[in-house]
Amino acid sequence: MVAVFNKELLSWYLITLKLKETVDANCPRSLPSTPGTPSRKPPPLLTQGDPAPPRNPPPPPQDSPWVISIRDKLNQARQLECLTPWAKLSIYHVPRSLREGDEKAYVPHLVSIGPYHRARLHDMERHKWRALHHVLKRTGHDINLYLHTITSLEDRARSCYEGQIHLSSNEFVEALVLDGIFMLELFHGAAGEGFRNLGYSRCDPVFAVRGTMHSIQRDMIMLENQIPLFVLDRLLALQLGLSEQSSGLVARLAIQFFDPLKPTDQQINKTDRTKLESSAAAFDPFAEGGLHCLDVFRRSLLRTGPRPAPRVCLHRWSHHGRVCDRRRQQLVHCVTELRDAGIKFRKRRTDRFWDIEFKNGVLKIPRLLIHDGTKSLFLNLIAFEQCHVDCSNDITSYVIFMDNLINSEEDVRYLHYRGIIEHWLGNDDEVADLFNKLCQEVVFDINDSYLSRLSEQVNRYYNQKWNTWRASLKHKYFSNPWAVISLIAAVVLLVLTLAQTFYSVYGYYRPSS
Repeated sequence: MVAVFNKELLSWYLITLKLKETVDANCPRSLPSTPGTPSRKPPPLLTQGDPAPPRNPPPPPQDSPWVISIRDKLNQARQLECLTPWAKLSIYHVPRSLREGDEKAYVPHLVSIGPYHRARLHDMERHKWRALHHVLKRTGHDINLYLHTITSLEDRARSCYEGQIHLSSNEFVEALVLDGIFMLELFHGAAGEGFRNLGYSRCDPVFAVRGTMHSIQRDMIMLENQIPLFVLDRLLALQLGLSEQSSGLVARLAIQFFDPLKPTDQQINKTDRTKLESSAAAFDPFAEGGLHCLDVFRRSLLRTGPRPAPRVCLHRWSHHGRVCDRRRQQLVHCVTELRDAGIKFRKRRTDRFWDIEFKNGVLKIPRLLIHDGTKSLFLNLIAFEQCHVDCSNDITSYVIFMDNLINSEEDVRYLHYRGIIEHWLGNDDEVADLFNKLCQEVVFDINDSYLSRLSEQVNRYYNQKWNTWRASLKHKYFSNPWAVISLIAAVVLLVLTLAQTFYSVYGYYRPSS
């Protein structure tokens, strides 16, 4: 029995070995590896008591097209942050919120300067080429001199514009040279040299006609229609044969060219002008340079000595933060209400239209001339002050102050009667409508205004009831000579009546003996 058992056990052992050889032949221990693919080893056999091997982490999921697009946008933002010199921006696109008031005031209609509106206005391009031809003929220079010089300034000029300029390097340099030479020719011709002396015909359609010149001036002062001032300085230096830029010369020429757009034509005598110039160290818009023609023109308008510092608070009219609600831009009351409070209005003899003064109940305002280009001028000056971080809000403060004073046609009529406002518009109602729409969407802090202290003085005077009563008495009883005579007669009659009553009562109680 023992032998038979061993024989059967041996048979089962042989069968087990045969099965093991068959399994090993069909399942190799390692798979053949391919280049770049790691070889896979079979997991080790586990025995009872051995710890379980750690599981391999699952492979990271692949990014979806949406995630890939977001990564691309982040890369573009990173490049924009690195490549854009924000501190050099000076020529901006007018914000959409300001454009809603009047789109036409910010868009040139006749001539484009710079890259923003170059693709839209083509009629003036042939006249720009004529101006370039005249300059090259007059100076004997080769065009390559101007192209090579401005190419060296291309990166610096591009950094002055907001947003991406969709012009190639050659197209951008060509635009700067063509527009810059055109502007300099206009400056020279209007500055006293005369277009005839520059080689232009007396009947030239651009460089002679005054009507066209006014439209060109209005287009060239717009914020989106500018080229950097250092480009104009360099082009003028090339024309004059100077080795360095002519600092301040282009600025002075620009001021003379844009002089007809000034919102005042007040002429003051020599004595007053001497007092203004010698009152303090006057601000010189040419000494500190400028960004472009609009900036230089604004500096010339604000040329002055020391001015009042902004007031920290305005008591009942004070509001914290920068706001754009018109109800929170109230500096003073309107003309009609101020007159009812006894405040008088007088014209101040100065050519600085913003230089307002209040003293002893008299508000002195310089003469303001309003023409068909005043609205566009003020809107572009305000837009520049809103966009440029290193710019004060003096023009904005003045316009909002005048907007507060003018609420109706009657307010304009009285200011015109006092010689403060002179306009070439259709009627007084158009002037009131102009001021009421200039600052509809403007962000303004009344505490940061140079007129804040003056406004506080006016409001303090307005809130004194005695001034209101005195003004009401004057308007009702002293408005004309007949009212004065009637009041005197009534007072005399009252005195006589009181005297008669007194003597009647006195005689009754103390009769004469």
